Amino acid sequence: MNETERQILELIGQGESLTLEFKSDLKSLPDRELIAAVVALANTEGGELLLGVEDNGDITGLHSNHKNLASLPALIANKTNPAIAVRVERCEIQGYYIGRITVPKSRQLVSTSDGLLLRRRLKLDGTPEAVPFYPHEFIQRQSAMGLTDPSAMPVIDVAVEELDPLQRLRIRNAIKKYGGDQSLLPLADNELDGALGLVVNDSGRRIPTIAGLLLLGSEIQLRRHLPAHEVAFQVLRGTDVQVNEFFRKPLLETFEEVELLFRARVSEEEIQVGLFRVPIPNFDRRVSGVNYLYRFDVNYPGRF
Repeated sequence: MNETERQILELIGQGESLTLEFKSDLKSLPDRELIAAVVALANTEGGELLLGVEDNGDITGLHSNHKNLASLPALIANKTNPAIAVRVERCEIQGYYIGRITVPKSRQLVSTSDGLLLRRRLKLDGTPEAVPFYPHEFIQRQSAMGLTDPSAMPVIDVAVEELDPLQRLRIRNAIKKYGGDQSLLPLADNELDGALGLVVNDSGRRIPTIAGLLLLGSEIQLRRHLPAHEVAFQVLRGTDVQVNEFFRKPLLETFEEVELLFRARVSEEEIQVGLFRVPIPNFDRRVSGVNYLYRFDVNYPGRF
């Protein structure tokens, strides 16, 4: 057994995943299905497609139509938009020939030449499937790839003058309290907004960004323009919910309230260490600051 055969058998033993797809070729897999599978891999994490392997891992080999795989990279490039450059190997495994197609992760959204846009996901049972890639998911993927920053998108229906100046004071206090960039403190309000990316200029008009609205907007504005913005604070005991609080306020104001709720539930127990009694909290206060991940959907909705 050579190294390539050993690697492929190990892959097959792992089963299908987000980055590994098996395709039967007993009845000659149609080009359209092959291209769709390649597109779904490229739009997710990339990976490998093994042509001539059944879903259960049985190796059944290539159909006579695919014995010569030399033209396959050109076919895939011509049938995808933008063109995907794949690597194709013909490998002999347990007396059968299979096609090993290595698909790179694309930094752009890729479709078939017919306009079919797919991605891969895991079903509840852990097996993968290819599903349509919907328009409202485009921004999420571009953000994950570092190609766009949804928080910098302008909210054109809100004027800067409508933002809450009290929230700017919270920003300045947070900079002082948590050791932020002290050079920001002397800046005027409009300079601070610009330095933090909370406002952008559009034809001489200053327009809040999504980040600006999340930090400086009122609760009413957030409900109107970011209707899915919500922060949840939960305390669980096993699977039982003990506390379930929801907030739809500006972020720093919300963080202050969440921190108070969190600190109220930190308890200490003293232990004897030599001559000293040392307090041991049930949660380290150094990590009591909560880390937040914001997800953006269509029309700027987001949810923590």
